[in-house]
Amino acid sequence: MKKLDLLTLGDELLLGLRPNAHLDYLGGEFARHGLPLRRNIVVGDAPADIEAAFRDAWQSADVIVTTGGLGPTSDDNTREAIAQVLGLPLEFDPAVEAAIVERFARSGRRINDLDRKQCYRPRGAQPLRNRAGTAPGIYLEKDGKILVMLPGPANELWPMFESEVLPRLQTAGVLSSGEAYLQLRTAGVPELHVEQRIRPIVDKYPGLGLAFCAHQGVVDVRIAPAARDFGPTQLQAIGDEMSAALGEDFVCFGHATLAQVVLDELRARAATLAVAESCTGGLLASALTDIPGASKIFLGGVVSYTDDAKLQMLDVPESLLDQHGPVSAETAVAMVTGAAERFGADYALSVTGLAGPEGGTKELPVGTVFLGYSSPVGAWSRKMFFSGDRLTVKARTVNAALDWMRRKLLKYKVAELHATGVGREAKP
Repeated sequence: MKKLDLLTLGDELLLGLRPNAHLDYLGGEFARHGLPLRRNIVVGDAPADIEAAFRDAWQSADVIVTTGGLGPTSDDNTREAIAQVLGLPLEFDPAVEAAIVERFARSGRRINDLDRKQCYRPRGAQPLRNRAGTAPGIYLEKDGKILVMLPGPANELWPMFESEVLPRLQTAGVLSSGEAYLQLRTAGVPELHVEQRIRPIVDKYPGLGLAFCAHQGVVDVRIAPAARDFGPTQLQAIGDEMSAALGEDFVCFGHATLAQVVLDELRARAATLAVAESCTGGLLASALTDIPGASKIFLGGVVSYTDDAKLQMLDVPESLLDQHGPVSAETAVAMVTGAAERFGADYALSVTGLAGPEGGTKELPVGTVFLGYSSPVGAWSRKMFFSGDRLTVKARTVNAALDWMRRKLLKYKVAELHATGVGREAKP
């Protein structure tokens, strides 16, 4: 296996002003195609630091990917520093200049000398088309090694990687054309419990690689050839065994989010959804609207953060709030019923809870959450508790709500298969 190094460049990364999202994205993409990262090196904008980091990577790695530092400003030094290490002159590319001129003309701008800095690339390198910005990427094969230089903005880098870089690396035989592993996504159960359920299956297949990744109530299981070869058909057969063993804790094969799975199930029923949120502050609606085509199913949501908002926007009875409090099973049911009625939705979800760090009591400690679920045949509530900081509680709550709905819909599907009449819903 070839050695792959990622150099993410920029002072803002070292100062903590921006998260290293490129590591998450590129690390996942390379692993998915059979070449996991050997290491990620974060480097500032100083040319000497870039030269030192790149020189080390070029000496020991087979594939080197850099992100950032290709723009027109004075702190964009990647192109020049790497050309210096490689001993290659920078050559002007008139085609890149023409593309920038054309792009600027559409917005009434004119190119200047600083913009032309982006038109240079090391001798022998190929430009990578940038459909969302002005700085092209750079691709170079030299001395049996591959160098890929990508721009910093994610909206430029990610499409460039998919359309320009991935096909080149696949043609070069560095990356596989399909996924190098099979992923099973589970939800609502700890990582250890997932392993205990599938371990007997794994033990039947010596040489099968197994990896876990847990994140906010979701556990991904990746199976791949390790000490022997397993073809795609055999991997899928093993995955099918695992999904059967996991039962309703199994969400899907691949990378679909819980929101995607829920929306797909509702789309199959030609059903609609609304939400009412308190402690999650709109994150549940955001997760749903992240999915393309959500508008065909998701009708809308209410962020009823205060008692007055619950009264005015969801018609939660004041007497109910006085008697049971805003964080209660009764309020969760009233919220979800109000959301379904206000939007005219077939299904609805609600969340209310204590995300912290203050506001908890002995009876309702911080991390206590109540979920509400409404379907055409009734409404239910569920009490849950999540440990962690405020953002963790909010993220876990969103996933728990979506997973609960997924399970309800799954039980409905199973019950429907055994029902005598089409369209009858069995109460989960």
